[in-house]
Amino acid sequence: MVLGREEREYLERQVRRQRVARSMSERCRIILRCADGIPSKAVAAELGVHEHTVGKWRRRFLKDRVEGLLDEARPGRPRTIDDDQVAAVIERTLRSTPSDATHWSIRSMAGATGFSHTTICRIWTAFGLQPHRSETFKLSSDPLFVDKVRDFVGLYLSPPNRALVLSVDEKSQIQALDREQPVLPMMPGIPERRTHSYVRHGTTSLFAALDVASGFVIGKCYKRHRATEFLDFLKQVDASIPPDLDVHIVMDNYATHKTARVRSWLARRPHYHVHFTPTSASWINQVERWFAELTRKQLRRGVHTSTSQLEADIRSFIERHNENPKPYRWVKSADDILSSVKRFCQKAEQTLCSEF
Repeated sequence: MVLGREEREYLERQVRRQRVARSMSERCRIILRCADGIPSKAVAAELGVHEHTVGKWRRRFLKDRVEGLLDEARPGRPRTIDDDQVAAVIERTLRSTPSDATHWSIRSMAGATGFSHTTICRIWTAFGLQPHRSETFKLSSDPLFVDKVRDFVGLYLSPPNRALVLSVDEKSQIQALDREQPVLPMMPGIPERRTHSYVRHGTTSLFAALDVASGFVIGKCYKRHRATEFLDFLKQVDASIPPDLDVHIVMDNYATHKTARVRSWLARRPHYHVHFTPTSASWINQVERWFAELTRKQLRRGVHTSTSQLEADIRSFIERHNENPKPYRWVKSADDILSSVKRFCQKAEQTLCSEF
């Protein structure tokens, strides 16, 4: 068996591909090993198949070359829907909506086209259409977005020597919620159950500073969310860190962070360096990841009958976290982030152009 250069390249490419069918990959391996002069019995033992299987694909390849490795047409019911009808379903799914809804469902599309709902399901599955799903996005309009991304990623991946990088933000309007009826505990085969209705017992605001290098958190709850409380929190942070370290503060563009009193306080401390996140890009602030952990572990399913009880649970969570703090690992470089944003913008532009 002798392979041409293009045939060998095609077979090797099929073997390397991850999404190729396992049967096709196995057939290509058989032909490649046979072309190396290995007997059929040895190829069968090496690949874990029967010797008759090796002989079958050798004969089909010698007869039809690469096309002989493809599956032959199987007997069965002929197609009742042609390609034009499939294209019409796809076009209708992408370009229109039903008169009584914002998106198509399998059965509404089946009723509009006259096909069965299983047919619509197969078509949508084959072409990856999911009208019931919707995703949101928000692109930053900050003219200095690129420079700020490089600045922040540089702080995370390579912080300055003898400097402390603090990710600072606030989680405002945390509600102390109590259920109208007692929570029923989990039982074997039965999840925990709670009433959908609740009673509010006030709110609190949490100011937090995350040490990017160690994962240590400084946090304090306040009744209100103003520049006065934010400045008091900065003073608490300042009292908690060594005076000989430079401090780089990462925070968003909320108006509370930019009042005259806050700017004046920071100006009197030249070892403080403020880095504002790009607009609509709070995801780059690492303390947001810690807020998500607080919400998931403590707040979402918590039951609190007063704000003092809520604040006590938050303080307890911070103390337990600081007993064994772990930093969040930043893995993407600035170039990776910017390339991802660029690809999304190009894809969005192509989608809009195709619409018009």
